[in-house]
This record gives sequence, structure tokens and C-alpha cells, in this order.
Amino acid sequence: MLRAAYALTTLHERRLFEGADPHTDGRSAGLVHEIDHWVRRQLPPTHTATAVHTESIGAIVDRIAAYTATTYAALAAGSPDRLATERQRLAALATTYEHLTDDVVAGRRRLP
Repeated sequence: MLRAAYALTTLHERRLFEGADPHTDGRSAGLVHEIDHWVRRQLPPTHTATAVHTESIGAIVDRIAAYTATTYAALAAGSPDRLATERQRLAALATTYEHLTDDVVAGRRRLP
């Protein structure tokens, strides 16, 4: 999972500096699927009455990768205000990820 998350961050950095292309988008979708597949293999079956979260872990990791890339870009640009904003976005999403993983492990949520 960590390799896929790193690869997603690299793809988001490439998008920021070189622009989007179909190959990059397809690779991102494949990595998100790879993360979701890995997560499914790690978790025990869940009760079907448990509330389903709106995003998969792979989708959230993809957003974390995107926010990491924009935070790095703000740092590289030497923009303190933009850096503070991007760091706040990244921290908020990391907290969301942590809460979701806690809920999934405790059986309070299940993944799509």
C-alpha cells in the first residue's frame, strides 16, 4: 500500500508540473484499485447493516497524495500563506483517514 501511495503522490506531482494526460489518469485509477484490493484482503467480513462510508480507502489515499503534492509545490514555491493552507487541508484529511480506519476496524463502518 505504501508503494502505491508513493506512486500516486509522484503522479500528482507530475500532473502539477506537466499537466494531465490519459496515461497518468489511468495509472492513478489502477493504483487506487490496487489499494482498495489490498485493504479488502486485510479486513474481516463486515456486517451488512453497518453504515457504508462514501469513499474507499484508495480514494482517500489518492486525495492525501494530491494534497501532499500541492503542499510540496507550495513549499517549493516559497509561498508561506499557500503552504499553511495546504498543510491544513492535508492535516484535516489525514484526521479523516484516521477516523475512518478506526471506525472500519471497530466495525462501525464498512467500505464501498
